[in-house]
Amino acid sequence: MPATAPGRTVLDGRDIARAMTRISHEILERNKGATDLILLGLHTRGVPLARRIADGIAGVEGVPVAVGELDVTMYRDDLRSQPTRRAHKTQLPAGGIDGKVVVLVDDVLFSGRTIRAALDALADLGRPAAVRLAVLVDRGHRELPIRADHVGKNLPSARSERVSVRLAEVDGTDEVTIS
Repeated sequence: MPATAPGRTVLDGRDIARAMTRISHEILERNKGATDLILLGLHTRGVPLARRIADGIAGVEGVPVAVGELDVTMYRDDLRSQPTRRAHKTQLPAGGIDGKVVVLVDDVLFSGRTIRAALDALADLGRPAAVRLAVLVDRGHRELPIRADHVGKNLPSARSERVSVRLAEVDGTDEVTIS
């Protein structure tokens, strides 16, 4: 059994599953169905979350939802201060993102800088009809005017605290801790 991350658990596996179900339904309602919908998971933990949301939508609508992966490494504004980031592969669904409703999916929304980088990356990849944001945890402390459309849990925190998301697909267990 995987070790639990240090800190206080704020979401366990069941809480995360409920949040993903709720987000899936919210996305369907806002989009009025699954037509022209693409979920793009941000590496690393946004990718399995996007797949979970797609599975939830498919379970309700009975149709598959396109899922892709977005790497924002080269679009980040902190490469000088943190140059040793591992680049991942961006994989768009067949047909690209032009004219589609793209929902960016990430694990934690903090300063907003990762999402800014994602928006810059999207601009290089195509022109979606709309871009929305779904996050498992919104912890506040924005440095940019970015707001999530779909949130699993709002988690007020101090800047000095660390929010850790662990997912079964990456870490062997589902939980969110704060320390």
